[in-house]
Amino acid sequence: MNLEPTDEELCQRIAAHDNMAFETLVERHQARVFRMAGSILGNEADGRDIAQEAFIRLFESAHRFDGRSRFSTWFYRIVVNLCIDHQRRNRWWRKVLPLSSPREESDEPPIDPPSEQPGPELDAIRSQTAGNLREVLKQLSPAQRAAVLLHVQEDLSSREIAAVLKCSESTARVHLHRGVTRLMKMLKET
Repeated sequence: MNLEPTDEELCQRIAAHDNMAFETLVERHQARVFRMAGSILGNEADGRDIAQEAFIRLFESAHRFDGRSRFSTWFYRIVVNLCIDHQRRNRWWRKVLPLSSPREESDEPPIDPPSEQPGPELDAIRSQTAGNLREVLKQLSPAQRAAVLLHVQEDLSSREIAAVLKCSESTARVHLHRGVTRLMKMLKET
């Protein structure tokens, strides 16, 4: 019986400079990290850059993983912190350049699952809904956006979100509640 190593075991092996373990962890988490970073930043290209940076950080700091939390919680904390740092560094650009062009947004995958028989009306509605959701997500604070996305996309509990965001569980619940409430309010207004 060939059991695959856990993420935690792979991280320990990466700390010992095992390149195969690193490749395995990248394969396991690459799609999720790209999706999460792109969702938090609202830009697929920046999300891809941050995801790559997160894997570099993982390789360089695997020795710091102490096993007190799950590997995914520790690693998502790295991803979220990189996203927040990226937004802080690039905030002034928002005043000079638009966040994204309509052409960039059309390259992003739709949020709704694909229909078996899509028609032009359904495509237009989906595109508008996905665009509205992206715009509304951009208006949330970084902590609220991260809490909502970690809960919805990664199905993390408020305790796990708290560990990723380095805050108390009650603060994580507040970020999640305020983010969802604000999302619902803004989506009703659009």
